[in-house]
Amino acid sequence: MKTITMQTRRTTYQMGIMEHGFLLHLYYGPRTEGSAENLLSYNDRGFSGNPYEVKEKREISMDYLPQEYSCYGNGDFRSPAFRMKDENGVFAADLRYLSSKRYEGKYMIPGLPAVYADTEEAYTVEVLLRDKATGVEVTLRYGVLPELDVITRSTEVWNNGKKKVYLDKVFSASLDFLTGDFDLLHFYGRHAMERNIERVPVSHGGLGFGSRRGASSHQHNPFVILAEKETTEKYGGCWGMSFLYSGNFWFEAEKDQFEQTRMQMGILPEMFEYPLAPGERFYSPEVAMAYTDEGLAKLSHIYHELIRRHVCRGKFRDIRRPVLINNWEATYFDFTGSQILDIARQAAELGVEMFVLDDGWFGKRDNEDAGLGDWAANEKKIGMSLSALSEKIHDMGMKFGLWIEPEMVNEDSELFRKHPDWAFRIPGRMPVMGRNQLTLDFSRKEVVDHIFEQISGNLEKARIEYIKMDMNRSINDVYTAVNGCQNFGEIMHRYVLGVYDFLERLTTRFPDLLVEGCCGGGGRFDAGMLYYTPQIWCSDDTDAIERIYIQNGTSFGYPISAVGSHVSAVPNHQTGRTVSLHTRAVVAMSGSFGYELDLNTLTEKEKEEVRGQIRAYKENWELLHEGRYYRLTDLCAHPDAAAWSFVSRDREEMLLNIVNINVHANAPVSYIRCMGLLPEKMYKVQETGKMFSGAALMTVGFPVPVVMGEYNAWQYHFICV
Repeated sequence: MKTITMQTRRTTYQMGIMEHGFLLHLYYGPRTEGSAENLLSYNDRGFSGNPYEVKEKREISMDYLPQEYSCYGNGDFRSPAFRMKDENGVFAADLRYLSSKRYEGKYMIPGLPAVYADTEEAYTVEVLLRDKATGVEVTLRYGVLPELDVITRSTEVWNNGKKKVYLDKVFSASLDFLTGDFDLLHFYGRHAMERNIERVPVSHGGLGFGSRRGASSHQHNPFVILAEKETTEKYGGCWGMSFLYSGNFWFEAEKDQFEQTRMQMGILPEMFEYPLAPGERFYSPEVAMAYTDEGLAKLSHIYHELIRRHVCRGKFRDIRRPVLINNWEATYFDFTGSQILDIARQAAELGVEMFVLDDGWFGKRDNEDAGLGDWAANEKKIGMSLSALSEKIHDMGMKFGLWIEPEMVNEDSELFRKHPDWAFRIPGRMPVMGRNQLTLDFSRKEVVDHIFEQISGNLEKARIEYIKMDMNRSINDVYTAVNGCQNFGEIMHRYVLGVYDFLERLTTRFPDLLVEGCCGGGGRFDAGMLYYTPQIWCSDDTDAIERIYIQNGTSFGYPISAVGSHVSAVPNHQTGRTVSLHTRAVVAMSGSFGYELDLNTLTEKEKEEVRGQIRAYKENWELLHEGRYYRLTDLCAHPDAAAWSFVSRDREEMLLNIVNINVHANAPVSYIRCMGLLPEKMYKVQETGKMFSGAALMTVGFPVPVVMGEYNAWQYHFICV
């Protein structure tokens, strides 16, 4: 059997080519040498069908042999990665190996985000498959980053035949395991409570989840982990898949009749039917895969480094982003220019570096019912031009930013009155409303062009260094009026391509602009969006205690440099909870730090505390954003204290963060076991002068102070001596 092998520093990925061109998956795990062909076992499986060419060899069946890229129609009755139908509606495919090649550097994907790398940092493997009956050719692309232990996957489908076909399912990655008893770690939630971790066993049958909401969603995140049963933060084998896509997606994990497991990910097949005329091509979004046998923390570190250095781009990839203040929870829609300047003036005095004007600055936008789509400043409301407001804020020594929601429109807007057909609505049906707004059809270039020119006009007239790009509803009523188009199964994918086109043009024309993604908070928190926006507003829930859980789940697949996190007012606007200013800041520092309140409402003592918080964030920025992040408490186990740390790359410095969640009378001392330190070294706590050995901190732990009251927080800075 001919094999195709990809090696990273610590892992090996191998596939094998059987007689007659069947492409099998052989191995993905710790680095090894040689062929894994002998791991396969050939048996007569009764009702499992056999390819026509080998019908006398009943031990050969695609129904149980591990597939590299499974397809519907070749005898494999497990969930396929690829499914298509012809013009007559017949579902059939039989993809056979034609050729493969390897070249230096990392492939890219037209119109889609993808992991990037310098030529010497990566290599690409391409495997060409063909369906003989239709002439359809499928190229499997693998991008290998050896030092990171990352392998990316994407699929290109080319109709090299003479008749149109329809792609019904084109997953980007599929992975078969011959053996193993696994758990699946996935991240579920809802608006204002995203990315809660859930660990469930992979059992017989299928386990699937995803999004049909038009965005990757608050409900399920397109990042998953398949882990061996005994895997913990410190030990055990685990495989990750991160989907670089911001629209509808689907993940499946399936244990079959022979105790084998398949995991796969791609665009949601439901309501997806992509027509491919002769000569046309389709490119699937990318999945970034990683494996480690060193536990969940190590897997997270791989993805953190991947996203920081090989997904995020632009000026703000590696530098500290400005500490900002956003006026939303201070004023909502009800503000004047003088109120905005009062908030900004106090923020500037305390050391805040950027003011962001949120929703309500444009059109007739005094509530949720009007104005979206009309991206001209409401000078009557502001009391001056946008340029004049920007200059006044710059005169205070701060930068200036704006909130936008370019994909949406209100019926009460000039844009909708002029172009009602630009919004998703189905003729003859009343549309489903969300936040009293409709979704613009970003699958149409003229729509994207118009919105882009409006937004660009504001950026060219005024000094604007930051944009918060929001999306505040799920997508319904998908219909396009273009040329009587009947291929509705492709609209949602083309919509996402339109969003990416908008962002690519925005960041290209304005390379010094910091763009923060947002979708009702964390409803589009995915690696695809991070290709264009180096940070994303993590959640509309700004409650510090809730944010501990949200940011904990987020940390499994995304670095804190990607997390937008602010200190907000108390009682909190989402929960009514009151938490100290110190605790709010400790939690918010595990992200791109800022404030979401009117600082004029604070006492003089609190204002001085804010000055100290900003100084501390700046002093610790390199450790926070470049250090390795460790989850030190299992929040699913409901501990009395939540703890996490940042450890420098040389392991000689640590910032330990602890928040007391529950208090008890006559309570025992809680100990936080640290990770990632040098066991033979001594560490001094800067705040107390106490000394601890690395071994003791990692074996016994750091004692949490026993104090009265809930939600106390501590931040300890350890230095190796």
